[in-house]
Amino acid sequence: MRIVGLGNALTDVLARLHSDACFEAMGLLKGGMQLIDEERLLKIMAIFEGLETTLASGGSAANAVSGVTRMGVEGGFIGKIGRDAYGQFFRDDMERNGVKTSLIECDQASGCAMTLITPDGERTFGTFLGAAATLSADELDPQMFAGYDLLHIEGYLVQDEALILRAVQLAKEMGLQVSFDMASYNVVKENYAIIHTLVENYVDILFANEEEAMAYVGEEPRQAVETLARHCRIAVVKCGAHGSFVGCGDAVVEVPATPEVRIDSTGAGDLYASGFLYGLSQHCSLRMCGEIGSLLAGRVIKVIGTKMSDEIWAEIKLKVAEMIAEDRGH
Repeated sequence: MRIVGLGNALTDVLARLHSDACFEAMGLLKGGMQLIDEERLLKIMAIFEGLETTLASGGSAANAVSGVTRMGVEGGFIGKIGRDAYGQFFRDDMERNGVKTSLIECDQASGCAMTLITPDGERTFGTFLGAAATLSADELDPQMFAGYDLLHIEGYLVQDEALILRAVQLAKEMGLQVSFDMASYNVVKENYAIIHTLVENYVDILFANEEEAMAYVGEEPRQAVETLARHCRIAVVKCGAHGSFVGCGDAVVEVPATPEVRIDSTGAGDLYASGFLYGLSQHCSLRMCGEIGSLLAGRVIKVIGTKMSDEIWAEIKLKVAEMIAEDRGH
């Protein structure tokens, strides 16, 4: 199975804080994801100058596809960047991770997510979408989807209904399955109608966390996954440290989380999707798909950001191969 992602092409600029003191100066609420304009971005960048920072390609769908390619599955990414240093970094970093990119360039500044990580492992985002948010429906081309079997879309794109509808329609015309990550509680609350259209008509595999599932169907995780699985082929509700539920038809599987010490929760949901989709590509059982998702999510929270070292990936691949072999041996 070959997987292409569609989402906001963002460069993550990560900084570790020793306290919560500078949130007020940056105008950010701890633990949230706030969209910022260029003026606020410059203010935050000035504060970041005194901090040790690391860069990584980011954005929900980009993270998920990077994880899949690191597991050995062919992956691609469609997005939009500016002709600047962050845009070039995003392209290079994705390609370093084995992702084939279809990136449209423009004269606007590239998108970036100023990511603050506090000692409790919580992340706070000031996200400047920039060029990423200017990707339009008419810039999508059927050839971008050619050669792939599944399109993975991040929920943040629902704010442009024409774009997301064109994407899923092209995907279906080209014979792809569609997987959709609901992105955030606020996205679901504010864009219920278009998400309902997508889930009812286009989505094959749906990822939500417990807050997003509650916002969409008004039910606790176990009941929510049963409801969602009646509207798409596979539904997943992630519950953080409490594991996840996977539903398909009338069957529901409960998957435990991988217990790990959380250093930074950035990308846990995205890497869960990577692991789950990898499991599907290997024709694993739903339980095993969920367990691989939990393993990847559990490992990424032990590092700063969403990118893990080659050594960690080698360990993960070995462990996953053992898990699959053991599962098939039963």
